[in-house]
Amino acid sequence: MRKVLVTVLVLVAAGAAAVFWWTRPERDKPLDPRMACHVGIYRLDDGRLVDVAPVSDEGLRWRAMDGRTGRMVQDAAGKWSGTVGWSERPDTTQVSLGSCESPAFAFEGHRGTKLEFPAVETRFQGNDETLAGRLVMPPGKGPVPIAVMVHGSERYSARTFNAFQRIFPAHGIGVFVYDKRGTGDSTGRYSQDFHLLADDAAAALKEARRLAGARADRVGYSGGSQAGWIEPLAAQRSDPDFVAVSYGLADSPLAEDRDQVQLDLIEAGFSGDALAKAREVTDATGEVMASGFKDGYDRLEALKAKYGKEPWWDAMKGEYTRDLVTHSPMMLRLFGPMREEGTTWRHDPMPPLRAMKVPLLWLIAGSDAEAPPEETRRRLLSVARVNPNVDVVEFPGTDHGIIEFETGADGERTGLRYADGYYAMLVDWIRDGALKDRAYGNAERLAPR
Repeated sequence: MRKVLVTVLVLVAAGAAAVFWWTRPERDKPLDPRMACHVGIYRLDDGRLVDVAPVSDEGLRWRAMDGRTGRMVQDAAGKWSGTVGWSERPDTTQVSLGSCESPAFAFEGHRGTKLEFPAVETRFQGNDETLAGRLVMPPGKGPVPIAVMVHGSERYSARTFNAFQRIFPAHGIGVFVYDKRGTGDSTGRYSQDFHLLADDAAAALKEARRLAGARADRVGYSGGSQAGWIEPLAAQRSDPDFVAVSYGLADSPLAEDRDQVQLDLIEAGFSGDALAKAREVTDATGEVMASGFKDGYDRLEALKAKYGKEPWWDAMKGEYTRDLVTHSPMMLRLFGPMREEGTTWRHDPMPPLRAMKVPLLWLIAGSDAEAPPEETRRRLLSVARVNPNVDVVEFPGTDHGIIEFETGADGERTGLRYADGYYAMLVDWIRDGALKDRAYGNAERLAPR
């Protein structure tokens, strides 16, 4: 999914300071060469795999295939230190990299060898934009399945930061990864228009098949979060052999905010009447967003006057509701359109899901605070009841990203690791066309094929 707030602009008008969101993000900066030389996937002398990827702000992130992960940063003196998951907790996992001049990767006392894969860079035509892509294949000459990686809401280059371009080839799966329009080396403006993005994904699938030639076996889509809206649309506009979605929503983007607000209130101890009243508010804020900040203000102002003093009011956050109830209609009309990215707010994902003719794997994060899963689960199971090609799997106790977390005293979550079985499940399903008859961590198969 996406976060509406990206920065703060302070506007001084009529003698008053008003805080609002808006900036246009810069293109990715080149990776620090001291970091870039270590990026890769390593096979340890005991057979395990560990990936090392760049982090979009600073440092590197290692990922073990059992889901453990940590961040590493280097100080001015060249010394590395690590933290667990996405926390600030010091990491005791033994990871060493060596230097760019003398690489010597080791993990938990086992030496690692960086794996190399054949890769082809390309530029191809999406919907009126030229997109930068890369096909990465496992070694060999035989046909292999290929996953076309469809974006979430990230604003950075997938060719730089997407770790699956190494994880999948290390398991015998080809990968086509491309920079979303407006990111990396692709042209155009960043967009949340699902129809444009579905056209781009369909073009990527076609380009992947072209580049792979005789090595292309089954070719399909894989991605997380916002990709859950894009992939089924792209499947209607192309001919994939499979579709894999992780932690997406089978409801509209407006429902994402609505369900987040409901979860905010429940976690704050509210129920019943407060939830019903908050639903009125999110219906109103949704109208403002879906209209492109043109309509819905009279209704929203009336609800602010009616409920603004009630105890549950300040507990609302959501994707955008907190911001819309905080600012005046004048501010929203003035600055709202500046951050509008063409989001397909009223998108109904059910028609393309019901029309799915190829195998579909959908992985649910059972405690997802960004994409609350209750309605998505219900909808997917209704599809699975009439479509035997649908696998619905849930990882209990995980947040967005299939990430296990801890909750602090202030209620804030801190991600610690990916769920055990997450990577293995994607690999088995994409590579072999089915899940194995074994456990994938604590994953629950709600609707196996």
